[in-house]
Amino acid sequence: MTDQLTDTTHAVDLRYFAAARAALGRSEETLSVPASATVADVVARLAAATPAAEPVLARCSVLLDGRRAAPSDVVPAGANLDLLPPFAGG
Repeated sequence: MTDQLTDTTHAVDLRYFAAARAALGRSEETLSVPASATVADVVARLAAATPAAEPVLARCSVLLDGRRAAPSDVVPAGANLDLLPPFAGG
């Protein structure tokens, strides 16, 4: 019988725009997340690390590798997540 690694992690790249960038105090970072992490898990982790950013993060749309993501989407290894707060324009 062989042991299996059950708690594997992988890196994902995050980019923050507009109010999300201001609330988090940075424009991008790389995080190590569990292999089973969802978009909601990543956003919750960011909110837990920077509680003042939670109201902004809660309103953000998230793109996963350039496509709109659902909170339940699993974030694969090497993924790019963009957090985009609502904005108005003409």
